[in-house]
Amino acid sequence: MIRPMAGQVRRDDPRDGVVVLTLDRPERRNALSIALRDEVSVLLDTLAVDEAVKVVVITGAGEVFSAGFDLAEFASDDPGVRAGLWPSSDRFHDAVMRFPLPTIAAVNGPALGGGFDLAVLCDVRIAARSAAFAHPEHAFGDVVYAPLHDLVGGAVARDLCFTGRRIDADEALRLGLVREIVPDGELLPVALELARDIAAAPREVLVRTKAKVLARLDVADGTPTLDL
Repeated sequence: MIRPMAGQVRRDDPRDGVVVLTLDRPERRNALSIALRDEVSVLLDTLAVDEAVKVVVITGAGEVFSAGFDLAEFASDDPGVRAGLWPSSDRFHDAVMRFPLPTIAAVNGPALGGGFDLAVLCDVRIAARSAAFAHPEHAFGDVVYAPLHDLVGGAVARDLCFTGRRIDADEALRLGLVREIVPDGELLPVALELARDIAAAPREVLVRTKAKVLARLDVADGTPTLDL
């Protein structure tokens, strides 16, 4: 059973080694606020040392996976908000990218900007039919490039990052961005089935395999978001 937290992410208790984290700001299209990013980072740090956890599934509440970073915070004059923007971002990306166990993005709708990055930083992606991917921020700010390049190659990554064009689930599948496409109502059950298949392996084997994945990353530990 999913239990609410005091913030912007819901998590369930480990079941068969699988935990689901749900971005829970549907009224804001699951925009990645500082609070949400920090909450995900803390949860992942906690789950990383929980011996009952083998796989983490990340999805969004409502009809959008995530519309990206909360742009209202970038427009804020609050010194505390301004000071927290990039440290929170750096920590968030590092926590997702270097989580020591397999992660699955169950992309339940549009994944835009930072939401696209979040899906890419997971180890495996499953897309609902309504899923779409784009980097609209290409028109006004930096795009996170390296993890996408690592996943789909330079030609595709350059196209998507320079143009910001939106791709649907079918094109994402053709490009190798997602593993499979499923009807919207079947997304989470399919993602959980895959997660349970992965979790059938011993935890120590999953940790060692993920360590090999991380060793192959072409991104130095601690790389700031704006340098990715």
